[in-house]
Amino acid sequence: MTLGARMSLEDRRRFVGRTAELTAIDELFVDEPPASVVLLHGPGGIGKSALLREVARRGTSAGWSPFLVEGRDLPPVPDAVDEALASARRLNRPLVLVDSYEHMAALGHHLRRVVLPELPDDAIVVIAGRQPPDPGWLQGGWEAVTREIELSPLSSDESLALLASHGLEDRSRAPQLAAWAAGSPLALTLLARAGGHPAWQPGEDEPRELVRTLVARLVDDELDLPRRDVLWVACIARVTTAGLIRDVLADVDASGAMRWLARRSFTEPLADGITLHDLVRRALRADLHQRDPERERDLRRRIVDSVHAAAVAGRPLLTIDLAELLETPEFRALYGWEGAVRNRLDRVRAGDAEQVADNLAAIDGSEWWEPTSVLFEHAPSIVTIARDTTGALCGYGIAVTPASAPPVARADPVLGPWLAHARDLAPDGNVLLCRDLIDFTRDPTSRIQAMLNVSAVLRSGLANPRYVYLPIDPQRDDLVTFSALLGARHVPELDLDVERVQCHLLDCGPGGALGLQRDVLYLELGLPAPGTPEPPTPTPSPPGAVDPTTVRDALRNLRVPVVLADSPLARGHGVDERAGSVRRLLEQAAAHAFGDSADEHLLHQVLVRGYLDPGASHEHTARELNLSRAAYFRRLRRASERVAEYLAGGGLRA
Repeated sequence: MTLGARMSLEDRRRFVGRTAELTAIDELFVDEPPASVVLLHGPGGIGKSALLREVARRGTSAGWSPFLVEGRDLPPVPDAVDEALASARRLNRPLVLVDSYEHMAALGHHLRRVVLPELPDDAIVVIAGRQPPDPGWLQGGWEAVTREIELSPLSSDESLALLASHGLEDRSRAPQLAAWAAGSPLALTLLARAGGHPAWQPGEDEPRELVRTLVARLVDDELDLPRRDVLWVACIARVTTAGLIRDVLADVDASGAMRWLARRSFTEPLADGITLHDLVRRALRADLHQRDPERERDLRRRIVDSVHAAAVAGRPLLTIDLAELLETPEFRALYGWEGAVRNRLDRVRAGDAEQVADNLAAIDGSEWWEPTSVLFEHAPSIVTIARDTTGALCGYGIAVTPASAPPVARADPVLGPWLAHARDLAPDGNVLLCRDLIDFTRDPTSRIQAMLNVSAVLRSGLANPRYVYLPIDPQRDDLVTFSALLGARHVPELDLDVERVQCHLLDCGPGGALGLQRDVLYLELGLPAPGTPEPPTPTPSPPGAVDPTTVRDALRNLRVPVVLADSPLARGHGVDERAGSVRRLLEQAAAHAFGDSADEHLLHQVLVRGYLDPGASHEHTARELNLSRAAYFRRLRRASERVAEYLAGGGLRA
């Protein structure tokens, strides 16, 4: 066996899925095919090249002669295409496979007008690219012989099969890896290698080599370095608009940046802006985490401010974009729109009430259904149904406001007392009451409950609710934690059943639910919430003292001598001498600026591992010290301020 034959056998063994696509192409390997040209398209990493190789194998078995053209290897001139396909004209039943068509798309007119018409009438042409076909393929007679196939992500079962084909069959890890890859064959293949390292878990800092490979394969060939900041913004924000770029990157031509983004093969329109394909976005975000965590933190804060301002100004749908910026798992699991990839929200339809009754009986006993059925029958407008991609019911929600509550809701054993309580609490009616928010799948990765929570806010008709009544199952640790993190309080007198459904009341504050989202995001970034009173002005420092900002800047640049040498803390002559003086000064201050308590020891550890002897990233260090991201950054700021106080000449301060 030759090496080439061995490679082909291994490639065939590892190929999984694409049954529908292959069936459509197999239909062409006949004497009178229904079409002669197939246009495959999908984002980078979706498996176009692997599918072309499988088509080549099947075509060979059916009696066709595969002929591969790699778009990346051709200069964008007509003669190059003519020469590349000259040999195909002499083949018996040629099967022309064009990969990376996006690199030669400008030659599409020449292909249709000159090159392809000269092929034998039994030729089959399969063209794979990142972009959907241009209109020229759907007119002038080509529409009669052309099929378009858009490649979707692999299913969960197909993803697991692909991981297994690469040797990763660990049942405890494979589902996590498959979920992280979101159906991308490229990501799954790379994860099969990275997944062999038990220290790494999806959602943590991805191995540098994995992220670098993903970024290089998906983006780097199209990345214009002056646009890097624009790309960073696009990988953080759910949707990038010209207004967002103007707010976040004041020196950038927003209109030009949007035109540049729109031309990338890894972007697509969404809402009133542009979004990156999911895999590209996550790979770029991980890359930014690793390259420059401080820049990522600053951009995230600017994006939060811009999106929050737009939401408050009359675009409540942007609560979804704010939720997308959250990183704390407890928040993301229960508030967000990620579940829309696999699920949808719908109105009540025939048969839904019976399915909900059966599910509730299995969870809580049939007695819980009786009052709920009244709302399904007489007030279906306040009910939201969650369905999966097959249309099967998988959850439901019931929510009202004092203004939208129908008469039957006031007689409900749950909503009745809540509505009476709300009238006294907020006479203006800026209150959302969520009676039920139930995910029947009990699968936290489905994000059904997160979608129902967002839907309750958006369907309420309130621009920015101040108070929210939440149904909390005390047996669900995730719900109890979510309520506690938001600052909601248990109101026992409003419980229907203290063991099963508790009423928790959330006061979002004067800024409403949108303001609370912004405050939580600031907390994640280790920043005080906007509007928080400034701390008292410190006593003026002795001559020669430095402020905390100077110390933080020096700590952040300890590994950059040229920058460090310009610090006001530097002494001596020459870059190396001045940078060395700053390092020694900070190390000495760190050794003496902290006390002996456990909290002081932790502050010292955070400073050392964050700046003086840094780990792989701030996120990695936070996990090492068993701190949340927000708690870590708060302590890092406090520790640098403590060093500044020490350097100011006051010694150790309590």
